[in-house]
Amino acid sequence: MQMNGSSSFGPGGLDLAQSFFKPIQNGAPPSTTKCHTKISVVGVGKVGMAIAQTILTQNLADELALLDAKPDMLRGEMLDLQHAAAFLPRTKISASADYSVTVGSDLCIVTAGARQKPGESRLNLLQRNVALLSDIIPPLAKNSPDSILLIVSNPVDLLTYVSWKLSGFPSNRVIGSGTNLDSSRFRFLIADHLDVNAQDVQAYIVGEHGDSSVALWSSISIGGVPVLSFLEKQQIAYEKQTLENIHKEVIDSAYEVINLKGYTSWAIGYSVANLARSLLRDQRKIHPVSVYAKGFYGIDGGDVFLSLPAHLGRGGVLGVTNIHLMDEEVEKLRKSAETILEVQNQLGL
Repeated sequence: MQMNGSSSFGPGGLDLAQSFFKPIQNGAPPSTTKCHTKISVVGVGKVGMAIAQTILTQNLADELALLDAKPDMLRGEMLDLQHAAAFLPRTKISASADYSVTVGSDLCIVTAGARQKPGESRLNLLQRNVALLSDIIPPLAKNSPDSILLIVSNPVDLLTYVSWKLSGFPSNRVIGSGTNLDSSRFRFLIADHLDVNAQDVQAYIVGEHGDSSVALWSSISIGGVPVLSFLEKQQIAYEKQTLENIHKEVIDSAYEVINLKGYTSWAIGYSVANLARSLLRDQRKIHPVSVYAKGFYGIDGGDVFLSLPAHLGRGGVLGVTNIHLMDEEVEKLRKSAETILEVQNQLGL
């Protein structure tokens, strides 16, 4: 069953749009040039709805389609959003348990999956979510063959790889949310330590979205000033352990939120909407997201997705930024890839 809004009133189904407005004389028909943007969100749990709500408030789509296996909750969420129409930019909102609702999507965001339990690692979620994606990705790809797939479900790197295999899409059109949010947390913590605005901090977390992630200390700059080289030139001593503690805090922060409120939602909602803007509006911004990583930084053990600073636009991944890494960072990145590949091999993926 597909759920949509309607412009019809009364038992006769009077179409007010035809009666209410009179066309001007000597007008031409509407342009056939495609300027309509459609986003589909698969899964209307806490994360999916945080993403949907942020997409609506930031006016990122002309049409938003919601898909979930629970029709009552799905209809309730759709109506709740529709009732806010007077306070939001105009967006058509539809919802269905049938994949036909996603037809013609420019971007398909997949959040469906088992919720991460307190204390559970992201990798432990894999078994429960691979089977779920095998039912979701093929019909999504069939209904929107030219779309970009953005995977948010955890463990995101492994599930992005699975989605790439299931979809048959080229690698540049399958992306995982990866460490985009981890990097935001990283920037916040560095900004907090230095008492500056986080928007003036450039810093990346790369690799696995999880315990083997890699903090690129060599990439940190504040207002364009590289931090580590500045400290060295000024002969300012710093403790490496202090840096490692910040990275550990980034890793632990998601677990802390889950322990406190049971799930994460708002930050990932803003993170994914941020990615949607860069992709659909061809912003050409650099984001650390999970991409096909084979061939970068000596990663050659097999097909693997993990986060690297990627150049994003309307075509998906336009390229990977050629950041100079320290030898130690390259080694950690390769080990992160090996961690993911080992699990893929164990499960025969």
